[in-house]
Amino acid sequence: MKCVSIDLDGTLLNSQHEISKENILALNELQQQGYEIILNTGRAYKDIVKINGIQDLEIPIICLNGSVLYSKTGNLLFETFIPIPVYKKILSILQRIGVYVLVYTNHGGFPSTLPPLQRKSNEELAVVFHDYQYDEIFNLENLKIYKLIALVQNDQLEKIEEVKKSLNNQVEIAMASSFPNNVEITSNEAQKGQALLRYQQIMNVSFEEIFAFGDGGNDLAQFEVATTSVAMGNAPRYVQEKASIVTKTNNEDGFAYAVCNLLQLIQPQEPSSVR
Repeated sequence: MKCVSIDLDGTLLNSQHEISKENILALNELQQQGYEIILNTGRAYKDIVKINGIQDLEIPIICLNGSVLYSKTGNLLFETFIPIPVYKKILSILQRIGVYVLVYTNHGGFPSTLPPLQRKSNEELAVVFHDYQYDEIFNLENLKIYKLIALVQNDQLEKIEEVKKSLNNQVEIAMASSFPNNVEITSNEAQKGQALLRYQQIMNVSFEEIFAFGDGGNDLAQFEVATTSVAMGNAPRYVQEKASIVTKTNNEDGFAYAVCNLLQLIQPQEPSSVR
């Protein structure tokens, strides 16, 4: 069995956060030819299934950088989370540095998840985080904290480096960045590459080949376990340098272009055949 592991934002999705007809066509053809398609993303499950085109695909989904795995039918296969004492320690460090903080839990994201914030202005972002009381989440039943995101405005990138340095010695966590202005913090058992290996163990399958597609620092972990890694043309240089090949950008249907022309996994077809 061969696997195609695909990041979402900046990879399968264009800048309007949509899947193009060309990419949908490539996904459908890959499925018809027997490839195991896995979405491997930093997004939360509820943010993934809202995307037009995803609802029509019955495929496994790796969420939150490998913190949570779902089967093709939406059943929970695995989860790992940050212990509450570790969360409290990290949160205090992030608040001292002065970054925005998103908390992903089994009850949703607080005060938000990342996708709804992507088109907000700096002023609107400030309103979302202003005076948010993070202790309120402790009132939630059976609380599990899957991921934190430290987020800054684009003119404050030096704070991201400060976050990385301040948390570098925390052995209980893993860090990666999906965009230059954030740091995603998870359990050290949660990485995209580990999740691909774990999925094979859980499902008792073995992928003879893994084709991994991504554009961000959090995709390097899946590049490490892939037989062929594909960086998008919009990926930062350090990500492209770690990939086997570089395709076109996410706004140029780079996923479909790589599948059809660079890897030749399927034959190119006319997008007009998509309904």
